[in-house]
Amino acid sequence: MSLTYEQFLRDPSMASKQTIRDPLWKDITIPSFLHDVIQSPSFVKLGRIKQLGVAFHLYPGAVHTRLNHSLGVFYLAKEMIESILRRACDEGRFTLKGVHHFLAAVLLHDIGHFPFTHSLKELPLLSHEELATHLLDRDKILHDALIASDLDPTLIKIIIDESLPTDDPELLLYRSMLSGALDPDKLDYLNRDAYFAGVPYGVQDVSYITEHLLIFDGALAINASALGSVEHLLFSKYLMYRNVYWHRATRSATAMIKRYLYENLSDGKIQEEELYDLDDESFFLLGSEERPLSQLIAAVRSNQLYTPVVEEAFDKEKSLHQKAVSLTHRRALEEHIETTCGLGRGSLVIDIPEHVSFESDIPVVKDGTYLGTFERVDPLFNRSRALEFTSSLRMVRIFAESRCDHQAIQKSWESLHE
Repeated sequence: MSLTYEQFLRDPSMASKQTIRDPLWKDITIPSFLHDVIQSPSFVKLGRIKQLGVAFHLYPGAVHTRLNHSLGVFYLAKEMIESILRRACDEGRFTLKGVHHFLAAVLLHDIGHFPFTHSLKELPLLSHEELATHLLDRDKILHDALIASDLDPTLIKIIIDESLPTDDPELLLYRSMLSGALDPDKLDYLNRDAYFAGVPYGVQDVSYITEHLLIFDGALAINASALGSVEHLLFSKYLMYRNVYWHRATRSATAMIKRYLYENLSDGKIQEEELYDLDDESFFLLGSEERPLSQLIAAVRSNQLYTPVVEEAFDKEKSLHQKAVSLTHRRALEEHIETTCGLGRGSLVIDIPEHVSFESDIPVVKDGTYLGTFERVDPLFNRSRALEFTSSLRMVRIFAESRCDHQAIQKSWESLHE
């Protein structure tokens, strides 16, 4: 049975059980059916993991956590549901049971995170979505809280993890709402990261966006009158990558952590399962143990980040750049340059950011008529322009200790181009 706005408002399980004060969205009310969920160990752990990792070395205010973010995503998802139901533009696809499972999935979508998860996508590790689905079974307190609230953990897993098969149209709709061009995840992290970093780039007109969302042909869509809001969001994403997420200092720390983990994982000094239950404090304790390259972790923790020596725009036509995308080849290149320059192991790191998209395939609708996806309708953020944004950000860099002979490193790198 499809859900109406009045039924949603009268639903006793949506009654507020707890109000949490959030600096960004102000009051976030936790409904009764999710109250015990946020007390589970897996959710509480998110409060010990910084959303932006070591970016606080660059922006001291950026110490907000994945718990803050998860609550914010829940708040925005609930606002989206209310707005779409109030305007009766959900095509009758929402059910009360489905909405309950969607809100639970939104709240729990990040429970699989461990420190620096997004920065370590290239490593042979499970994704945070896969880890979240494991925790829904493994964390007994969480599992029991879900069952007690008449929630099926399997349905929540399907919404969170896109690799799990389903042909249920309502679950596919919720999955697209959680992870899409205008998802509550993106709207929260852009606003929240900008707020705590103290920069203006990520601020969005969230209320205007939610008032122009609708369900069209079973998918989340946006009214054509709000095209400017999508442009703003994509450009904000670009600016946040340029100035915060992929700032040189952030990339240096990321590369240092990545080299330490990759080499120790590859050599069997660390088992991947050891990483999944860590929080920020326990992660940095890895550097205090006697493992190769532990000095990299210690340096990141104490803000002794390596400085840029080489900076080149990534060019897929250059064989050296293409080769360095592979972590195996990158390790060999790092060791070759260190040997050539007479440097100790771990004196430098090579960094190449992963590909990131500034495209958007959200459907655009005007007066009930489908106009096409955003990237085809919008004159500014077409596919080729989005690729230009990506290419302008993707740099190949070598970072090294300040005491190293930077000129010798540059010459060694240049010789590899030949």
